[in-house]
Amino acid sequence: MKEEVAAKIKRGLIVSCQALPTEPLYSSYIMGRMAYAAMEGGAVGIRANTPQDIVEIKKTVDLPVIGLYKVVTEGSDVYITPTMAEIDALMEAGPDIIALDATDRMRANGMTISEFFPQVREKYPDMLFMADCSTYEDAVRAQELGFDFAGTTLCGYTKETEGTEIPCYEMLRKMCGNLNIPVIAEGGIWERGQLQEAFACGIHAAVVGTAITRPRDITRRFVNAIPKQ
Repeated sequence: MKEEVAAKIKRGLIVSCQALPTEPLYSSYIMGRMAYAAMEGGAVGIRANTPQDIVEIKKTVDLPVIGLYKVVTEGSDVYITPTMAEIDALMEAGPDIIALDATDRMRANGMTISEFFPQVREKYPDMLFMADCSTYEDAVRAQELGFDFAGTTLCGYTKETEGTEIPCYEMLRKMCGNLNIPVIAEGGIWERGQLQEAFACGIHAAVVGTAITRPRDITRRFVNAIPKQ
């Protein structure tokens, strides 16, 4: 299964179709249509948040889906698929890959990733898992724990990596040069040139979200580019 899914997304673009409750496009139906548009544009996969969105997207496209479940909990900075409850819910929705925070931060269940993921792997031995990493060290640990893919999703978004310019090509090159599992570039890709440079690092695939599927942010970016008189 891993080889088949990995082959489908190899050297391709995965489009992240997500909208939080505070965003104008918050709707499983809209995310399904967004995924369909991405597929027509040539995307090889979709990254989606919440079981509801995943179910709707899978009705709409036949591309591999990377599923995650964002849940904010008091006392923990980990919000991407933080506990087994979210893993269980995602399994019901049937994504091809499940993504979860693979940093060493304490989770809402009081566990580190090194304590938590072995339980996940034992419960779902045949599922594919993507490690959302913030550092190269996170990625190395993820490979040792048995993750199937490693991504740069959280680089620049943790206290440890705050202020890091993303995409972090140095991290990508290091991951691609030293890991045996496929590396997925994610985070900060706004321009085609950035995407090309990421692939030049040797990545397996890339995820682009905001630059494609968040029109409010895209509009703000253009508005902020207007010279002030």
